[in-house]
Amino acid sequence: MVMKAEPWGAALDHLLTSGQAAGDGPARLIVPSPSGKLFSQADAERLSRERRLIFACGRYEGIDQRVMDHFAKRLPVEEISIGDFVINGGEAAALVIIESIARLIPGFMGNASSLAEESHHQGSEGGLLEYPVYTKPATWRGLEVPAVLLSGHHAKIVQWRRDQARRRTAERRPDLLHPSQALRSEELTRGALPRTEDEVLRTEDMVVRLATPADAGELLTLQRACWVAEAQRGDALWLLPLTESLDDVRAGLSAWQTWVLRSAGRLVASVRAGQRGHTWQISRLMVAPDLQGRGIGRWLLELAESAAPEEATRIEVFTGAASESNHRMYKRAGYRPTGEPCLRGEADEGVVRLAKHRGPDHH
Repeated sequence: MVMKAEPWGAALDHLLTSGQAAGDGPARLIVPSPSGKLFSQADAERLSRERRLIFACGRYEGIDQRVMDHFAKRLPVEEISIGDFVINGGEAAALVIIESIARLIPGFMGNASSLAEESHHQGSEGGLLEYPVYTKPATWRGLEVPAVLLSGHHAKIVQWRRDQARRRTAERRPDLLHPSQALRSEELTRGALPRTEDEVLRTEDMVVRLATPADAGELLTLQRACWVAEAQRGDALWLLPLTESLDDVRAGLSAWQTWVLRSAGRLVASVRAGQRGHTWQISRLMVAPDLQGRGIGRWLLELAESAAPEEATRIEVFTGAASESNHRMYKRAGYRPTGEPCLRGEADEGVVRLAKHRGPDHH
């Protein structure tokens, strides 16, 4: 049930010779195969830029391996799989690959910009699944279109779509995400930040727990990695988080409740908080630079807010004065600059204090 080398050799020789005579340019041979490399959107984008593709579709047990070995000396050869399952031949797989490639060729789509928001697009969100989509009517069989989509508030709609795409990807295809990005919102929001060293908030990929002195070294590394960018933006290398020693970090663990988030054993984020009178102060919200912009900071902020005691009527946060992205995040969360001096020892020109009041229904 293996296809013989002789007819395949003759067929490919003919295609290459005729294509060369017609001036078709260099070709790439694609062999759909369950033992090939798994096909991805990145592959589709790459192959859409090729001048000529030749598909060799085997049947049953496939094509004599010597065909691929021989022609690999004459042109690029790729064995590609469309999934972890078996079908009778490569024709259906070739159609899937061809369609995903063809639609990326300039001029194929009427509105090329529409490609940027589709599932698996490798843009700023890193290839998330597409968010849920709706059309008229607003009510159908008792089911409503989400109110935010009817609000006309474009910023909120964009945020809703981004959140839904992350949630859907975490639930259905967590393999597409870095473990620290795979936040399962429904599971996490039911939890609470640990109050003792024996308590943990755990998901399949992450663990949040109170920091211990053993975490101090990694906390210091994370702190410097996060704050060096702040210092560069504000030309302020003297900022306290950059000048603290390991002993200072250990002392901070005694003065503040500090939580760390670990993913696959790596300490990737942290936040600390403490009560000062009727104010719940949150500071040192840090996310590893390679994981920033994925919602982890906002999620940790919400958890730190939820840990505030009942008598706290105000929540304060501290952030770098030159960090525009942090200011946007805090503004969306309801915080506003107070104009008050910052934490003792932190220079006002480098760090700012923001606050929001807790309403009577905060509990």
